Formats: sequence, structure tokens, C-alpha cells
Amino acid sequence: MGMMAEFKEFAMRGSVVDLAVGVVIGAAFGKIVTALVDKVIMPPIGLLIGGVDFSKFAYTLKAASVDAAGKEVPAVVMAYGEFINAILQFVIVAFAIFLVVKAINRMHKQPEAAPAAPPPTPEDVQLLREIRDLLKK
Repeated sequence: MGMMAEFKEFAMRGSVVDLAVGVVIGAAFGKIVTALVDKVIMPPIGLLIGGVDFSKFAYTLKAASVDAAGKEVPAVVMAYGEFINAILQFVIVAFAIFLVVKAINRMHKQPEAAPAAPPPTPEDVQLLREIRDLLKK
């Protein structure tokens, strides 16, 4: 089998195609979640904490400056607000995936089997019951 034929067989396998579709949908879903966090969720939270744009939270380690040659040296900044946004986006994506997996698992649940009939009573026990019933009379 040639390398191209082997590659074609690999690429056309159902799981590879499913994975590719999942990656594309996941990337699009990631953009939706980013927009949701940045434009819908974080502004009200920023308003509640004093009207601050949450994504702008940062700590400047070294201010911007101009070196001896006159070239501007950018500031060194830790943008922890963007990090918090990314964490919130991750939590939203993880929760959405949890809900999807939960729904899929619910659809795949096997119907519970009907309770099994009790095993037949052994013949000696049946005979003893008949004797008991006769003695009661």
C-alpha cells in the first residue's frame, strides 16, 4: 500500500473527520464565548466594582522609557485583568461542554431492563409448601 493510499485511508476514517469538525466548531464557539465574556459579562461586573474596564487591570513592572539612542522602550506590564477574563471564558466553555456531554449521555442511556422474574421455586420447597397447606386444613 502506497503512502498516499494509506494517508487517504487514515484521513477518511470517520473519527478523523469528526475530530476536524469538532475543532472547527470549537474554534467558532471559543470566539462566541470570548465576545460573551468581554462584551456582555465583564462590563456589568466592572460597573459593580466601580465602573472599571476589567480587561484593563494591569500592574506595570517597568514604565515605558526612551533609551540613549532615542528609541522608545515599551512598558513591562502584567495584564492580570485579561488573565481573569481568560479564566472566566474557560469556565464558561467547560460548563457548556459539561452540559453537552450530559445531554449526550442522557440520550445514550440504555433503558433499564424490566425486573427479572424470580427464579422458579425448587420442587422440594414446593412439595413442603403443599404439605404445610394440607396440615393447616
